[in-house]
Amino acid sequence: MRGDPTDQVVAAYYRVRQMLGALGVGLPVMLLFAGWVEDGRILPSLSDYYHTIQRDIFVGCLFAIGTFLIAYRGHDRGPGETVSDEILTNIAGISAIAIALFPSEAEAQEVTTLTQAAFGLRAAVLGHYLFAQAFLYSLAWMCFVHFGRTGSPRRRAVYRGCGLAIVSVGIIATLAAAGRRFGSEGIHSFVIDNSIVFWCEAAGVWAFGIAWLTKGRAEMLLTRRRRARVA
Repeated sequence: MRGDPTDQVVAAYYRVRQMLGALGVGLPVMLLFAGWVEDGRILPSLSDYYHTIQRDIFVGCLFAIGTFLIAYRGHDRGPGETVSDEILTNIAGISAIAIALFPSEAEAQEVTTLTQAAFGLRAAVLGHYLFAQAFLYSLAWMCFVHFGRTGSPRRRAVYRGCGLAIVSVGIIATLAAAGRRFGSEGIHSFVIDNSIVFWCEAAGVWAFGIAWLTKGRAEMLLTRRRRARVA
């Protein structure tokens, strides 16, 4: 006998959420490990790995995350919500792919990508940071508003905590990046030597991954309970 179509849809969403969560948790870890194998150091930011032999990991994961987010429809807009899940995930997904297509600044001021050739080096860097902001804050909005509208109090606390973490580290990363670029030599060295931007970006991506893993787990438990009641 074939299963309930509703349960099958929920199971499909569960898998998408689990994959998104796994990619979010795994991306910084993979870059850390691969970078350590290459030269035993941590780069100043996640985006700096684009300019290394770890580019395939960085770009591949961002394209996968972006594709999953765009394909994910989510729930319709609820009462009091200004945007639906689909709009938010589309913004986040397009932004994730754009982060990979618009690289951050590199030491060698050379045109190496199509976006740099089309828009120029400075415009490509500006696009990278704008899309990074759009990616992080659309995910934070989803954690605060959309994920937090359902679930047990404990899970809602997890979602809101993840949203708060994304916003907090996003602000710190922005300030650190500004200090790295425009600050004094001491501030520049502190940000670079301690990989402040990297750890903030990693924490934000980890929070994103944890939120999606938690949401996927909640949906699967709901499906199992529904099946148990029917049986």
